[in-house]
Amino acid sequence: MPTADSLDAQLIAAAWKNDLAAARRLVAAGADVNAVDDTVQSAFLIAASEGHLDLLELTLRHGANVRSLDSYRGTALIRAAERGHAAVVGRLLRSGVAVDHVNRLGWTALHEAVLLGDGSPRYVDTVRLLVAAGADRHRPAERDGNTPLRGARHLGHVAVAAVLEVEPPRRESAPASLLAAATRGDADRVAAALAAGAPLESRDEHHRTALLLASLHDRVDAARLLVGLGADPDAQDDRRDSAWLVTGVTGSVAMLETLLPAQPDLALRNRFGGISVIPASERGHVDYVRRVVRTGIDVNHVNDLGWTALLEAVILGKGTDQWQQIVRILLAAGADPSLPDRDGVTPLRHATTRGYDEIAAILRAAGAR
Repeated sequence: MPTADSLDAQLIAAAWKNDLAAARRLVAAGADVNAVDDTVQSAFLIAASEGHLDLLELTLRHGANVRSLDSYRGTALIRAAERGHAAVVGRLLRSGVAVDHVNRLGWTALHEAVLLGDGSPRYVDTVRLLVAAGADRHRPAERDGNTPLRGARHLGHVAVAAVLEVEPPRRESAPASLLAAATRGDADRVAAALAAGAPLESRDEHHRTALLLASLHDRVDAARLLVGLGADPDAQDDRRDSAWLVTGVTGSVAMLETLLPAQPDLALRNRFGGISVIPASERGHVDYVRRVVRTGIDVNHVNDLGWTALLEAVILGKGTDQWQQIVRILLAAGADPSLPDRDGVTPLRHATTRGYDEIAAILRAAGAR
């Protein structure tokens, strides 16, 4: 039987390889996610520095110590921020890691993201997350006195500097500022409003959250920041819309991809009893339907009108090429071509009645009657 030290060493080796299957087996066998080697590396710290999000989740589920330090006395957050692993930074912030911990170099995670980053979009995302979580934008580095903003300007990282230049609103106006910024897609001001104390799930007079407003207006940068901090993609407003559900209306594949890491409820129903693939099929959002069926969403879901996505594509579509493509996509994803509406009328009969000959031929080829 392997010793505890052997299991721990194997887990560290698996972490470097991002071998999630092996890591799961080793953890199940008793390997310690916090055990370190002679370079003060643990599976948890490696997952953070290398950007292995699934491995990080595994370590957090099995007792990772978010206060653990590496040989530079840096946290996992500092390691992830240095590399611009924004998704990992967001996950660590949600785990309660100290945002302003100072390492042996005298730097916080924000210093590392600014001074060691390249100013690219992933570092902009990282800085936004840290600012939103309350990182001290004015804290000077202990060795040279450089603040994050001064460092960003010196390095010519314009977009990073722009994040740091935004002054947070007053605390009492922060929720309204958050919602307005999310609507406009001003991710820098979303971060500032959150830093000022706006609740992540602040709502407007229609019960819409910042994430729902960002999704409704297709503000991907703002939505990515909110998702990184743990915003709820399933929070519904007074019309029963959610951030996830409205992607089926807008047809935004970019927003769909942004929301998927938040693990939205694919079975959540809108006010018509439908799920996101149904309005997307009705509206002819070909690329969206092609992507959403790969999530495992129920393509045979029946809404309160008694219609499936296939029925809506036929009944409410125009019969032209984009709806023909959607019918093919839905059928390939397992849509039942013979499932009728509540009056017993099948998609084929609807297509025939409307003179949609191409769609009728597609349905017949799929075995519809």
